[in-house]
Amino acid sequence: MDDAIAACRILVVDDTDFNRTLIGALLGEAGFQNVVYAKDGFDALAQIAAEAPDLLILDIMMPGMDGFEVCRRLRDDHAYADLPVLVQTALSSSDDRNRAFAAGTTDLISKPLDRTELVARVRIHLENRVLIRDLQTYRARVEGELAMARSMYDHLLPSAALCATQTDRAGVTLRSHTALSSDLGGDLWGVLPLAGGRFGLFLLDMAGRGVSAALNAFRMHTLIHELAPHLGERPAAFLTELNERAVCLLELGQHATVIYGVVDGAAERFTYAAAAAAPPVLVPPDGAALVFGEGSGQPVGIAAGTRYEESSLPFPPDSALVLHSTAVLEALGGRNGGLAALLQSPAVRNALATGDGGGAFTAVTAALAAAQGDVPLDDHTLVWIGREGAR
Repeated sequence: MDDAIAACRILVVDDTDFNRTLIGALLGEAGFQNVVYAKDGFDALAQIAAEAPDLLILDIMMPGMDGFEVCRRLRDDHAYADLPVLVQTALSSSDDRNRAFAAGTTDLISKPLDRTELVARVRIHLENRVLIRDLQTYRARVEGELAMARSMYDHLLPSAALCATQTDRAGVTLRSHTALSSDLGGDLWGVLPLAGGRFGLFLLDMAGRGVSAALNAFRMHTLIHELAPHLGERPAAFLTELNERAVCLLELGQHATVIYGVVDGAAERFTYAAAAAAPPVLVPPDGAALVFGEGSGQPVGIAAGTRYEESSLPFPPDSALVLHSTAVLEALGGRNGGLAALLQSPAVRNALATGDGGGAFTAVTAALAAAQGDVPLDDHTLVWIGREGAR
């Protein structure tokens, strides 16, 4: 017998000394090592309150408080909602048995007791109990790890002060929308200070989900900031070197989609390189057609020696530049479906035409929030860089 099952606490409740002794002897012979006893319903409830057992063997017909009432009181307390209760009874009618189950009985053991039946039923319910307890422990640990990862995630996102400083120098306004899935999807974005009133902007999405994806995203975040002082001015070289380091850092099968670019308000241009990322989108002024950038290239972390190409988009005054994770496209129905229609909608275009970049951003994020639901299946990140009033 498994040690965890043998050590489970079993409370035998019976008003007859002989029955308690018999049940204890049968269980002891079968290898159960932690059997305790209660002489009636009141004694049982007091012992359960002091130390909850893993399983209860309960006689139905007892003076003062019968087994039905013991069951009802236990089930009224949420703490004992899943406590296995095996009722030993000589009741034979279906009505009596239905009454026992209605009171909260888990299973029935017929009187006179049969050793094989008793041991088999106790064993299977304790196996289930131990399994459920292990799953609950695992779930609590995973939830704790996810909560810690979310806290770390929040600390890695660019602060409002950093965004304000960099964007003021570049003559743009930076807004972001982030929605995390319940198990984390590995999205991160950030801002890198550069000389001459410019700044770098990255958005990455790790493959996979959960704590492992989040930890890999944090590792990539560290690499990005290590490379920024040396290669932040050159997006293609930046991604090429990031890939070389990611190949050494990440395990086989782990990779990330990344876009990294330089926002230059004075030159009215966004220069970038992409590694299988969703393409950036320019929303031009005066209702002109959307301009989609390039999102090709192999994800970083797959193969050493991969080279990335540099591309650029114009970034004129009164326009907006939108970077987003692929989950945004999926939520809105694809690049040329929901996203394009949304960015060209009257709510967005009219807001941009009046210099209300905040209103345009709000219209987009409200539609995205409605599409992704209360609990997104994947992380969603959308970064909006506006040049309203830049003329």
